[in-house]
Amino acid sequence: MSMGHHHGRETFSSGLAVFFATLGSAVGLGNIWKFPYLTGKFGGGAFLLVYLSCVLLIGLPIMLSEFYIGRRTRRNVVGAFHQLAPGTPWKGIGVMGVSAAYLIMFFYSCVAGWVYYYLFRSLRGDFAAVTPDLLKNEFGAVVTGVWTPVFWQWVVLAVVTAILIMGVKKGIERITKTLMPVLFLLIIACDIRALTLPGAGEGVNFLLHVDFSQLTPAAILTAMGLAFFKLSLGMGTMTTYASYFTPSNNMMATAVKVASADTLVSMLAGLAIFPTVFAFGMEPGAGPGLLFMTIPLVFSQMPFGQQLLIAFFFLTSIAATTAMLSLVEVLIAYFSEEHGVSRQKAAIGNALLIAVVGMLAAWSADPVGPLGQVVFGGRGFFDWFDYLSSNILLPIGGLFIVLFFGYAANQQDIIDQLTNNGTLSLGRSTLPIFFFLARYVTPALLVVIFLNAIGLLKV
Repeated sequence: MSMGHHHGRETFSSGLAVFFATLGSAVGLGNIWKFPYLTGKFGGGAFLLVYLSCVLLIGLPIMLSEFYIGRRTRRNVVGAFHQLAPGTPWKGIGVMGVSAAYLIMFFYSCVAGWVYYYLFRSLRGDFAAVTPDLLKNEFGAVVTGVWTPVFWQWVVLAVVTAILIMGVKKGIERITKTLMPVLFLLIIACDIRALTLPGAGEGVNFLLHVDFSQLTPAAILTAMGLAFFKLSLGMGTMTTYASYFTPSNNMMATAVKVASADTLVSMLAGLAIFPTVFAFGMEPGAGPGLLFMTIPLVFSQMPFGQQLLIAFFFLTSIAATTAMLSLVEVLIAYFSEEHGVSRQKAAIGNALLIAVVGMLAAWSADPVGPLGQVVFGGRGFFDWFDYLSSNILLPIGGLFIVLFFGYAANQQDIIDQLTNNGTLSLGRSTLPIFFFLARYVTPALLVVIFLNAIGLLKV
């Protein structure tokens, strides 16, 4: 069975390159703030156990489905379904992936712009002697300003576009192989400093204590959603990256390593943030504001805080950038392969489109922003982009991807791909389990995630 190699199409150079690029797609801003906070809120270690179970039942089956589809076809997310199921409605999955990538980029580029802005300000030393009120005003200025948020959104898009124009090997691979190890080192440096603070133990306890009484239905639904959303699934990024995998790549091992490393990044981020927050008597449930208001305040009050603040916002900007690379690559691969547009034109054209529509998100992110009062259906532009992608397209996309893998794809073809034509013995023994999950368990859980996401499941 052919591995589907298309002559002249770029691939990653090694298994390590595949790992770092895929991990770069999975690690995003949610790892740095959202996951550690929710872990602490819903029972620490107990929540973590549920989350890891959900990764096995939801995350890995969908990731493997996307890996199979991408490497088998060596095509973009739309072309892949054209090839595997020509003339059928399955191609709609690819269209949904492209749509989701656009919607996410419209608002995610805006938040990434805030991170770049804070990195710039920390490099200038602007947070050396800040107060809570000053930081609140600072955050308000970037979120509600007219041109500041848009300017930094454009800076992010320019960086991402420049990397993507360089291609798969010279752009995505080189940057992710460099930046992901740097991200780990920066997090560990922040951890070491945070854990040596007086009172840090309370923050560690918040994050890691095992409290099964906190495992409410809401906590379990949150763990299920995180196991899906945090791994960049259902939007075509994993399918697109898998189309660049090496023929010898062990896709099962890659999926397990990426899911494990993604969780590790989240926990290390939590160990940097929460001991620090508790040591200074801050509120751990400060939401996204924790990233932009609490962290600068706390770091400004500790020795070497200036250097740590730069390190923290640099690692946060790495997470935002590598996640965006994978999203825009979905669009570039689609336009260059399905419509014959050159890589450079596809990259620049999509960046311009995201920059223009993304302004709506930037200006509506805050109620007092330029478009803050433009609300329809109870949401502004920023919230609609987020809601439609996260709550509608991603769960439905993930559901159909895993159903395609479980029911429509050729089973022998899947076995050949995931065992590298029988050379990997591990795949043969574990594949029946994944087929069972993909057919029955994962789809059922995704329906629950979708119903919860759109508010039909009340707990």
